[in-house]
Amino acid sequence: MGLRMQKFCYHFFIILFAVFMLYPLLWMLSASLMTNADIFAGSGINLIPRNPSFDNYITGWAGVAGFSFGRFFANSFFLAAVAIIGNIISCSMAAFAFAKLKAKGTGIMFTLMLVTMMLPGHVRLIPTYVIFNHLGWINTFLPLTVPAFFATNGFFIFLMVQFMRNISNELLEAPRIDGCNTFQMYIYFIMPLSLPALITVAIFTFIGSWNDFFSHMIYLTSPSRFTVTLALRMFVDPTGTSAWGVLFAMSTLSLIPLFAVFVAFQKYLVEGIQAGSLKG
Repeated sequence: MGLRMQKFCYHFFIILFAVFMLYPLLWMLSASLMTNADIFAGSGINLIPRNPSFDNYITGWAGVAGFSFGRFFANSFFLAAVAIIGNIISCSMAAFAFAKLKAKGTGIMFTLMLVTMMLPGHVRLIPTYVIFNHLGWINTFLPLTVPAFFATNGFFIFLMVQFMRNISNELLEAPRIDGCNTFQMYIYFIMPLSLPALITVAIFTFIGSWNDFFSHMIYLTSPSRFTVTLALRMFVDPTGTSAWGVLFAMSTLSLIPLFAVFVAFQKYLVEGIQAGSLKG
């Protein structure tokens, strides 16, 4: 009986803590079904709206500035997809070189790469913006996609290096003896064996790109190129009336892709992080 009571208390407090953590999300979902008047009239503190309506979703999906919210979703998906492709290709190649190729100066280069992880991105903001401005890339998707193809994310490189070091060198000796060159080993052996790490990089890239607000605000100025994060800001008017219900409705929709990606690839995410945290 004591063991049963102990399990009951354990699960009770876990569920209570989960509800506490999920309350803001559940409140946002509830508020998306209310009008602005109901949200600020006191009923907004309840999780069950008195007069639920999907008008906020209909109004929000119609968009702002003459563009449907579907356009903003498409822009966000495009940036995330290109960034995923770029990071997977470039970071995996750099990680393969650091982990499996023995060359003079590799250790120094790897150390310098780790140093770049300690440099805040805001420090590089002004010189990076100046370069992109001289290239004529402002108000285009290029500043948000091209750097991904040049292995600019040190964390992803470090993660895959740690994972690839766990791949047995003896396993790679057989294809080398059979005549495989370095690129063939990378394509046919390293990439398939590093699938958990690659999926982990893809998930982190998707989440980072989808939630990115600062970089998108800096480089994108035309509403036709706005992403979901920038479009959500347009529902908030600091000098007038803000459409809070519509904002909560579109915020709820914006969480669906993140939730779906995490649920679909949760197994690979955990495996990639665990394996990448071990030193081979």
